[in-house]
Formats: sequence, C-alpha cells, structure tokens
Amino acid sequence: MNRYLILILFFSLLTTMCTKVETHVWENGQWVDLTYDYSEETLYWPTSSTFKMDTVFVGITDGGFYYESFAFRSAEHGGTHLDAPIHFYENRKTVEELEIDQLTGRAVVVDVTNKVAENRDYQFEVEDLLNWEAEYGPIPNGAILLFYTGMGQYWPDAEAYLGTELKGEEGVANLSFPGIHPETATWIVENRNIKAVGLDTPSLDYGQSVLFESHQILFEQNIPGFENVANLDQLPPYGAYIIALPMKIRDGSGAPLRIVAHISN
Repeated sequence: MNRYLILILFFSLLTTMCTKVETHVWENGQWVDLTYDYSEETLYWPTSSTFKMDTVFVGITDGGFYYESFAFRSAEHGGTHLDAPIHFYENRKTVEELEIDQLTGRAVVVDVTNKVAENRDYQFEVEDLLNWEAEYGPIPNGAILLFYTGMGQYWPDAEAYLGTELKGEEGVANLSFPGIHPETATWIVENRNIKAVGLDTPSLDYGQSVLFESHQILFEQNIPGFENVANLDQLPPYGAYIIALPMKIRDGSGAPLRIVAHISN
C-alpha cells in the first residue's frame, strides 16, 4: 500500500479517536451536588451522636512547611447518608456489599411539594407515582426513585427541618416530616423495578413512624435508601444520572454519602 495512503488513514483514525474523547458524555451538561457538607451544624437523628472534628495538627511543622490534619467522628446515619438494607432487615446487604451499579442510574424525581406544604407529615401515596407516570410514562426499570418534598429549604434548622430541636427520646416523639407510606413501598416492590430510593428528609418513613415499615418493606428486597438528599429542586422529573457513592464501611448499616447528578444538555 502507498505509504502516503497509510499516513492519511492513520491521521484519519487519530482524528476520529480525538473527536470521541472531546465529545465524552460527561463533558456535556452540568453537575448538581446533592450532598450537604459535614460540620457541627449537620442534622442527625435526635438519639444519635453528631459530627465532631478534632484537630490533630494545624500550623508550621518542624520542617518549616504548613500542614493541616484532623480526626472526625460521626454516627452512620446523619447528614446526607446511605441506609444499607441491613439497617432494617436481617441478613441483607451491608454498605460494602452494595454494587456500584445499584448506586448509579437514571433518576425519577416525584414532586410532592404541594401536598407536603399542606401537611408536613404527609405520607407519599401510590397516586403520586401514578400521576408522575401519567405525565412521563412508566417508571423505567433500574431507575433511582427520588421524592422531592421541599423540606430541604429548611436545612440545617433543626426545628424547621426535623420538627423539633429536642434530643433523645423526647426529640424522637416530636419529629415531624413527610415520608413513604408503607402501602406505597409495597406497591413499588411488587410493581416496579428500582435500584434505590431517596428523599430530602431525614428518613424514608415519616417522622411519627414507630415501626419504620417502609424501611422494612424496601430493605427486604435489598433496595437501599438515600436520606437528607440536597438540591432536588434542581433536577428534572426524569433524565438526570445519579452517582451515589457512600464511604465504604465494612459491615456498615449506613454511611456518609456523596451523591451527585449529571444533567445532559
């Protein structure tokens, strides 16, 4: 073959490869951070220990260079975090057993803000899902189901977000926020195939739940939960791609979660 023809073919292939790199899917669109940062303001369940950061060293070392290091302490379930299925169902997946594929996927965002505005203890109904499907089509297999309640506007005001500033069992008794009705959780596992479920409240079950039935129903099927998710108002009803990666705690029932969404142009 003519060497000039070979060179032409080579540069043509190289140009094609470069074009593919330049148009990578993640380079088009925008990222949305769905995670609250961790600090002394981070909200936790009233009976949980809160976030604590201790200074190991801050300053100039003996070697003459600047250095910072801290140690932190935190309960598993606080701030933007993952609930592993083992949290409410025996012999189900722990944090490190959840595969990355189950923690990534297309988001379905169900807006229940109007109902929550009328009743902050509202429990999401099957009708909310059917109304979404009537407008956008059936919830796709492998979707990550997110409920947008509008409660995130109150973070990190404990009384406005949790319903109480009280701690301990007295605080638990005064919790007030929306969640998934157990009948809706049952409908989901019996009629749809989702990877995970999340919401912008402290718990999958509403604040006054004492049996945490929705947790149990979902976790029996190894469907993990994302709680205290931020900025759901910035996501479209469908199409955003979710990446939700927890701290990989062996045998953990939960973990701090860094969750983001990519919205393509």
